[in-house]
Amino acid sequence: MPKNNFVFSKKMKLFTLTVIGVVIGSFVVVSPHKEDSKSISVRTQEEDSKLADSRQQSGMEDTAVQQASLPNLNSMKEQYDKQISDLLKRVSELETGHKKHPAVQFLTYKDKKRILVTGGAGFVGSHLVDALMFQGHEVTVLDNFFTGRKKNIEHWIGHENFELIHHDIVNPIYIEVDEIYHLASPASPPHYMFNPVKTLKTNTMGTINVLGLAKRVHAKVLFASTSEVYGDPEQHPQDEEYWGHVNPIGPRACYDEGKRVAETLCYSFAKQDHVEVRVARIFNTYGPRMHMSDGRVVSNFILQSLQNEPITIYGAGNQTRSFQYVSDLVDGLLALMNSNYSLPVNIGNPEEHTILSFAEIIRNLIGTSSKIVLLPKMEDDPQRRKPNITRALTYIGWQPKVGMLDGLNRTIEYFKAELSHAKRKESFNVYGHSASKKSLDQDLAKFSDRKQHNTL
Repeated sequence: MPKNNFVFSKKMKLFTLTVIGVVIGSFVVVSPHKEDSKSISVRTQEEDSKLADSRQQSGMEDTAVQQASLPNLNSMKEQYDKQISDLLKRVSELETGHKKHPAVQFLTYKDKKRILVTGGAGFVGSHLVDALMFQGHEVTVLDNFFTGRKKNIEHWIGHENFELIHHDIVNPIYIEVDEIYHLASPASPPHYMFNPVKTLKTNTMGTINVLGLAKRVHAKVLFASTSEVYGDPEQHPQDEEYWGHVNPIGPRACYDEGKRVAETLCYSFAKQDHVEVRVARIFNTYGPRMHMSDGRVVSNFILQSLQNEPITIYGAGNQTRSFQYVSDLVDGLLALMNSNYSLPVNIGNPEEHTILSFAEIIRNLIGTSSKIVLLPKMEDDPQRRKPNITRALTYIGWQPKVGMLDGLNRTIEYFKAELSHAKRKESFNVYGHSASKKSLDQDLAKFSDRKQHNTL
């Protein structure tokens, strides 16, 4: 027999034996003894019953999870739809070129002024821009957006009386204006301490550039100074004749001394080059559009209270501050600019509170359970701060009008909206890059189908 046929025959025998073994094994398994068939049947019924119970319990758990998840998905879908609707509306406005701006007063060419606001996209600057626009003037905002935000002034973009220039006032600017409100400078400690040299340059070189522009075009300048020029005062309350008590090399010196030098520059240009200047010494101010991370007392306390976080106070909390609402400040700046008074004027609310009592007021207004935590005192932190506003009342007819509780409630509502917006953006980012509105709709449909199936 040939070798190949022998190998083939051997393989066939192995295959045949294997098949026979499988058949015999199957017969043994399929044909058990009669006395075992009943026990197998009972065991099978028990397993089927347990499996059915398990499926039913699992179905109930799935239904509970789905019912709990469905409202959240519906809420997210509603928020998603609203955001898309708002975006489509804004796109439509941009495409048609008919953006709706707030109504402004009409002024004739003779009465309309060309006004420059440096730092006009910031907290105070944007409110001042609103007031000037409502009066009907042509307003140019100049900002480098270090602390300013386009969101604060976006409602004016595209208006015929409004212009926005992205520019750093440390560099010269050449435009034609009638009045200049010079507000450009970081104003909160974390911001002005972030880059001390830049803060000094903004308040010195920036002020020189503003005054040089005013000299060239014969414009009137209002410089936004600060109560920080008084330092940690030894006189209380502080009037404009007080020279101050400032540490020239401390951590706050870049801002304190920068503003003091800027005031000197204003009056040097006034004496030497006959530039018409106004100087407002601004005390603590609060209100909507405050930067959420600016580290100021009001924004810190409100945000910490709204999020049920500990309210942090640096020091014993017995240091005092006087807080004014932003609309009062804007009224004071306008009154000073339109007056004939050229010496420095305090613009602030003389109602004085300790930091500890102020934290308790905010906590009670919000109704939070946040604890007040005392941290080590900050270096060169002023211990008492209260303006004497006799000069403002006498020469420009100004005094604050908004009560503290009224102003705080408005500010709290603003921060609530900001936090809600931030959380909404965060929830959208859960789907965001990996899912679209279509996928969200599909998920909702699946949940609805499963819910209907389980109830049937």
